[in-house]
Amino acid sequence: MGEARVADEAPIRRLDGPSGRVAAVLSTGLSLYALYWVLFVVQPQIYRVSFLLVSLTLSFLLFPRIRGGQHRVSPLDWGLIAASVTALAWPLIDFQAFIYRAADPRTIDLVLGSVTVILVLEATRRAVGWILPVTAGFFLLYALLGPHLDAIGLSLFAHRGYPPDRLVGTLYMTLEGIFGVPLDVTATYIILFTIYGAVLERSGAGQFFIDWAMAAIGKSRSGSAPGRSVTLAGFLLGTVSGSGVATTVMLGSVSWPMLRRAGYKPETGGAILSAAGIGALLSPPTLGAAAFLIAEFLRISYLQVLVMATIPTILYYLSILLMIEADSRRAGTVAVPVDTPGVWVLTRRYGYHFTSLVAIAVLMITGMSAFRAVFWATILAAALSFIRRETALTPRRLIDALRSGAVGVLGVVATTATAGIIVGVVTLTGLGLKIAGIIVALAGGHLFLTVLYSAIAVWMLGLAVPVTASYIIAAVMVAPALVQSGVPLAAAHMFIFYYAVLSEVSPPTALSPFAAAAITGGNPFRTMMLTWKYTLPAFLVPFAFTLTPEGAGLLLQAPGLSVLGTGLTAAAAIAAFAAAFGGWIFAPATAVERVLMAVSGALLLLADVRMDAAGAGIAAVVLVLHWLRRPQP
Repeated sequence: MGEARVADEAPIRRLDGPSGRVAAVLSTGLSLYALYWVLFVVQPQIYRVSFLLVSLTLSFLLFPRIRGGQHRVSPLDWGLIAASVTALAWPLIDFQAFIYRAADPRTIDLVLGSVTVILVLEATRRAVGWILPVTAGFFLLYALLGPHLDAIGLSLFAHRGYPPDRLVGTLYMTLEGIFGVPLDVTATYIILFTIYGAVLERSGAGQFFIDWAMAAIGKSRSGSAPGRSVTLAGFLLGTVSGSGVATTVMLGSVSWPMLRRAGYKPETGGAILSAAGIGALLSPPTLGAAAFLIAEFLRISYLQVLVMATIPTILYYLSILLMIEADSRRAGTVAVPVDTPGVWVLTRRYGYHFTSLVAIAVLMITGMSAFRAVFWATILAAALSFIRRETALTPRRLIDALRSGAVGVLGVVATTATAGIIVGVVTLTGLGLKIAGIIVALAGGHLFLTVLYSAIAVWMLGLAVPVTASYIIAAVMVAPALVQSGVPLAAAHMFIFYYAVLSEVSPPTALSPFAAAAITGGNPFRTMMLTWKYTLPAFLVPFAFTLTPEGAGLLLQAPGLSVLGTGLTAAAAIAAFAAAFGGWIFAPATAVERVLMAVSGALLLLADVRMDAAGAGIAAVVLVLHWLRRPQP
């Protein structure tokens, strides 16, 4: 027995014997249930409750009580499983009467509802650590003790207070709490994409994407080619995993030896791996779990979210590539032989792995919903796997893919159920509007300060909770502040999404860089800081689409010429920031040149004609002077 990693990077047990068979049956069944939901109607409350019931059961089977210990299912775990079945079977058994007494719950409803809250918090603690459940606990206390906040000088946050029956009724008996939008998105969109990713992985697509990227770029004679090929591989792997840490680990296990031979130091190599891995949260068609929530919160199609994310995603990868180029030239890295067939040979043999990715986009463009599109793409990927014997999804591989798809979503289920508790409290107490009012008041009506304070708030939130929970909480507490200040609703949510993702690489804690450092043997803190440097230029982009109306072009929410102009100036801004942060233009840049290029990048990013002209002028002067003083070959 050992441990593996799942989507939210929690250690899980590998079980054998009766408990292993139970886990295998339940996880496979959960995936089949999600696929069944696509084709047949299941009432929302029944589906969400039953989905959570199976997920909690699997969580207590697979997540140990203490990380690194208890490789067997303990009596306590079986007790929690029994409690989960009891607490969540009750709404299903008494469904017709249950849904109508949320405002006046019976004693049994209160008891089982309280048990459900505790079980969700415990599953979340096991999956993603103690910070998120403790945060939810504070929100629950806030709901109960609202009137008493006046006495301790927090009258700004005080409210009338809600008794346990009202609180439990909202969280357990309606679709406004635990069973709200966050869990709904997990039980519909996200699990379908994790199943799809597992099918691609089990059919060899993950390794093919790495090999294809290495063959396409890694054989270049440029010293930066290894870093560029890892970045491309990260983008392609992101379509499979949708998890930053999982992509980083997968990339690192294959690519770090090549980076080391090329001359990259452990910290630099780790930064490249983690920056490329974080791109999984920005890579279509998955974009990470939070992107599905954007579609639900904005009441738009997932395809529209993909469209809005297109240019920012391109700018993210442009930032990484330019920063890698600068560090590669400074470090004097060299090209290394890549032992893979040619790109055309690989494409001819295994290019069918790209087909299902294209199919998702095509199906959504034709008007199909995202969950139906990914359902049929999964069927297509499974069918195409039989083109070659070594990639064929035999019954054993298919069952393993279904099992992995369910296990991979368990951490997200726990996270979104707990986030549902927080959202329920925020909605019930009106805290979201209070926080928004505080941000706007602190900013004194200035849009830039409102956006800056919102970015800091989301960043600080992301230090404590995972990306998905960070987005959900910020969507109900920070987005209203941006909207009140005149930022379009879609831009506000995309801004929060990108800063929630930034928390994956932001000091003082960052999972992906720490995972990369474990692989490369580098210093974790230095790896984290280098990763932050690589990604920082791209994360200034959200300011562009919130500060000016013209910035909407970056979200493809403007006429074609405006989109083109805004996109080009944003790309120029990223290049200027890369020169400033990377310290390289045609040769090492001086301190003055770096400062001037940072100023140029800031002006170019403001999406205003006058600012663009000023930024371009400064950049032109720096480039000319730098070119004249560069060392002659």
